[in-house]
Amino acid sequence: MTDLTPDLCDHYADSITIADSIFQDFGGNHCFYGEVVTVSCFEDNSKVRELAFSQGHGKVIVVDGKASCRRALLGDMLAENAMKNGWKGIVINGAVRDVCTISKLNFGVKALCAFPLPTEKKGLGEIGAPLEFAGIQLMSGDYIYCDRNGIVVSKTELKLDF
Repeated sequence: MTDLTPDLCDHYADSITIADSIFQDFGGNHCFYGEVVTVSCFEDNSKVRELAFSQGHGKVIVVDGKASCRRALLGDMLAENAMKNGWKGIVINGAVRDVCTISKLNFGVKALCAFPLPTEKKGLGEIGAPLEFAGIQLMSGDYIYCDRNGIVVSKTELKLDF
C-alpha cells in the first residue's frame, strides 16, 4: 500500500494526529509503519545507535533531535544496522547524512534535512521519553504510519484492511 496515510485519514480522522509537513523521505522504502520507540537527544546519536544495534521487531524509531540541522543523527551504517535488526524505519526531527546510500536501502527514513557532519558521541539522550514536535505528541507504544503523503500517529494500532 503506497498511499496509506490518506486512507487512514479517511477511516480514522477522529482518532489520529497528523504531523506537520516538514519531513523529507530519504530511505528506499517510502511506506512504513509500526509501534513507536522514542529517543530524545540533541546532536548526539548515542541512543539512536543503541537502538539500531538492538532487535527492532517491526517497530519504528522516532527521534526528537530538537530540530537541529547542524549534526546528522543517522548515517548509512546505523540505517543499515537498524534495517538488519528488524526495525521498519526511523523518523528524525533533525538531520541525516549518507543520503545516496540510505536511499538504496529497503528501509524507511524521514528527517528534516541532510547535513554531512556526524554527531558527537557522549552517551547523552533518553530512550522512551515522551516527545512533542511537528504538531504531534507521541510516546513509546504509540503507532506511527508514514508514506510520501505524510506522517500519522495513533495511540492504538489501526486496522489496514479497508
